Amino acid sequence: MGTNLLPQNLLEMYEVHEYRHACSILYEDFSNEWDEIISVLSAFRLYESVITTGGGNKSDVATSLDSHFGQLGWVEKGFKIETNIDGRVIESKTHKLDCYKNRIGLEIEWNNKDTFFDRDLDKFRLLFDLNVISVGVIITRCKELQQQLFKPLGIGGKYGASTTHLGKLIPKMNGGGGGGCPILVFGISNKLFVPDVTGVMPAPAEPRKKKKK
Repeated sequence: MGTNLLPQNLLEMYEVHEYRHACSILYEDFSNEWDEIISVLSAFRLYESVITTGGGNKSDVATSLDSHFGQLGWVEKGFKIETNIDGRVIESKTHKLDCYKNRIGLEIEWNNKDTFFDRDLDKFRLLFDLNVISVGVIITRCKELQQQLFKPLGIGGKYGASTTHLGKLIPKMNGGGGGGCPILVFGISNKLFVPDVTGVMPAPAEPRKKKKK
């Protein structure tokens, strides 16, 4: 079992990669979160009005996905870590996860500097080693969107070569950047593109109920 556990429509719309059997773990042990991820990503569309409009610190693409995960109970979450060395307690904090629910950490990287991937993978590695998360999920964009979509729309300058896309993430992940943490990655492809006016993303469908064995 692997990425073939995902619905065919999702495999056609996203470029999917997994590391250390992430799909099987999610499907078998975290079926509710698995269904919610599928629900949100199945409803997601890449609207022209959203990607051509300038944003602030966080893109409308990431904000939209955050919002729909939030409606399903996923929360932004940071963790305080304490290390005891001969009775001396040292406190440190991790960067916040964009979305977290029931031991699943999820990051959305639409158009940040590619060093954010190093931060995400290091965070997954640390939290997995501390037995805080069981799987990490990253949603980003396919490298090919630059030539297939952004340049034809005249917005290629907004998406530089050193920003977050699959071409930057996969070598880092396969090189062991996430340590032993199982990781599932979704790359947003041009098949999700919709020319539009409003850019309103529909609400995700109700996650399917997994039949009891």
